[in-house]
Amino acid sequence: MRPQLLKISQGPGHSFSVRQDLYPINNRWHYHGEVELIHIKKGDGTQFVGDNISRFKSGDVVIIGSNLPHYWRFDDTYYEEDTKSGADIRVAHFNEKFWGDQFLQLPENISIRSALEKGKRGVRINGKARQRIADILEELMKAEGPNRVSLLMEALTVIGNCQNYSFISSIGFKHDFVESENDRINAIYEYSIRNFKNKIHLEEIAAMANISPNSFCRYFKSRTRKTFSQFLIELRVGHACKLLIENNFSIKQICYESGFNNFTSFHKYFKVITGKSPLAYQKEFTAN
Repeated sequence: MRPQLLKISQGPGHSFSVRQDLYPINNRWHYHGEVELIHIKKGDGTQFVGDNISRFKSGDVVIIGSNLPHYWRFDDTYYEEDTKSGADIRVAHFNEKFWGDQFLQLPENISIRSALEKGKRGVRINGKARQRIADILEELMKAEGPNRVSLLMEALTVIGNCQNYSFISSIGFKHDFVESENDRINAIYEYSIRNFKNKIHLEEIAAMANISPNSFCRYFKSRTRKTFSQFLIELRVGHACKLLIENNFSIKQICYESGFNNFTSFHKYFKVITGKSPLAYQKEFTAN
């Protein structure tokens, strides 16, 4: 699996970059040497981080470690002409050693080392720490001079000390950068996202990846550590979560709107992936 290498521009006079995006960010499966700290102030979609597929939503704060492949795929409505769905993202990129090789070894910086270690798998920050980091990213947008560095240190310290977080990618995920596979995973992801509500035949998805049908299943599992069928089920369950939160359909309607052919399978796979029944998931979200 070969994600795209993305080169980050720091800008003159700055040792790391901070920016605001008002349009869906890099629409590719990609990686970069810099650590990424992101606050999705406004936006919803499907996130791919390492070997994980799940929904992201407005308010999420995530740290992505160096060279961990990821892809924020906003929902289709964000790309439509004359859309009323606007994105709003704050994102910082920094080399974890930009402050020098010895800095992280200082005993006072154990919490910063902890934050960077957590980020290797991708981490979603929850609770009060999430809002504090969102506020710091907002301050970083305007900060100059040493204040920029101290704010970044504060954000990482908050992450390092935070107990309310969830890992995104599995501990065993390993990426394999093979130059000839540069666009293959993008083609598979994009086609699957656009067509997961329908039955996707092996021949058509293999053609999108420019692989023979006999080789596709072996290729996909060797690179993602899951079968293509499992991948589709995760996409469908993620879409069902979105519809349950929006609460515009009955649960039975959501089953078919998400690409499942029968209610029994929908209920079974939803519970396997989320740990809850569709109704319990909806009630818990409403309560929160």
